[in-house]
Amino acid sequence: MLGEDKLKSKLDKLEALFRGTGSLGERVAAEAAMDRLHGRLGDSKKYYEPEIELKISLSDSWSVRLFVAICRKHGVRPFRYARQRRTTIMVRVREREFDRAVWSEFEILQRELSRYFEDVTDDLIKRAMGSDGDDSAIEQQKLPAS
Repeated sequence: MLGEDKLKSKLDKLEALFRGTGSLGERVAAEAAMDRLHGRLGDSKKYYEPEIELKISLSDSWSVRLFVAICRKHGVRPFRYARQRRTTIMVRVREREFDRAVWSEFEILQRELSRYFEDVTDDLIKRAMGSDGDDSAIEQQKLPAS
């Protein structure tokens, strides 16, 4: 069948792209395209993972902005239901792909962002207050007896 040969040829090219790419986004896109082609070929050997809805609750607006940007970079559409908090983000994804691409990148960048904010905050406190704000030397008081 000519159509099947054409699909297999495309699949071979995508698999080569997947093996040879250095970019995480390109790898995820190539894998998604391979999964679609496997489905069109009726390849039952390939495990198909259905999309699920994930609820991500983040601690602050900076984390939300970073997470949304990473989702969009990887082609994941973030959304919110009515009356959900601004720190709650919903996504419909294949969980393994999401964990490998989006969530792993978010965790790495979130750690870096937190370190950066901590360094900037420490520097501002030092310059503005003339003290480092280190709370380890704070004197502990006993609670008054009731």
